[in-house]
Amino acid sequence: MTDSLMSKVPEVTFMFWIIKILTTAMGEATSDFLVHWNPVAGVLLGAFGLVVAFVLQYRQTRYVAWIYWFLVVMVAIVGTMAADVMHAIIGVPFVYSTLGFSIVLGAVFLLWYRSEGSLSIHHITTRRRELFYWLTICATFALGTAAGDMTAATLKLGFFLSGLLFLALFLAPAVGWRFFGLNDVVAFWFSYIMTRPLGASFADWVGKPVQISGLGYGDGIVGLVLTLLILLCLGLGAGSRSGRQPSHIQNSA
Repeated sequence: MTDSLMSKVPEVTFMFWIIKILTTAMGEATSDFLVHWNPVAGVLLGAFGLVVAFVLQYRQTRYVAWIYWFLVVMVAIVGTMAADVMHAIIGVPFVYSTLGFSIVLGAVFLLWYRSEGSLSIHHITTRRRELFYWLTICATFALGTAAGDMTAATLKLGFFLSGLLFLALFLAPAVGWRFFGLNDVVAFWFSYIMTRPLGASFADWVGKPVQISGLGYGDGIVGLVLTLLILLCLGLGAGSRSGRQPSHIQNSA
């Protein structure tokens, strides 16, 4: 399979993490708003948006910031819906859905590594690697949603304390990488997984009613404000650089 000259994912910078957390929070709030507004229409709208975003991203031969982040947002919205459907409609406890999505994510990682020999995002330069990359992203969002709901509801931590817990877990790999030699790929993916429950917990804390440990501003308002913040970051050029790799690295991937 032929490699392209440009990776189709952004550079991992400070602003990458800011936008990533904003998208996870926005996806949580928007998903809850849509489902509350009209469950059937919300799910159909989310699924349609995900398909459109994936087609747009997959047809590119280089990194395009707004398309990439549009797909991330749609994965966040649909991932939230998937985890919520398992609990609210099918009746799967959060502990079991968290375990189930962990197994799914582990299986995707295993297949990716056995196929490509690396889980590094610096080598997303073929269609097959891109497919593994987005399958992984989907699994991390579903897992993160279930984990966040588990700590907030099942473990009774509430939204704010859950957010603080996942903030600590999100930062821990950076400390491990900087001071204890933690593998950078492991550090990246662990932090990436934690961004989902981190953003979702704080979005729920701000948007949900006071009776369930929220501040009561409403999911719609929270989703709108976060959307504007994401657009502002992208408009200022944040997240616009691709993770372009030197040719000798690409050829060795």
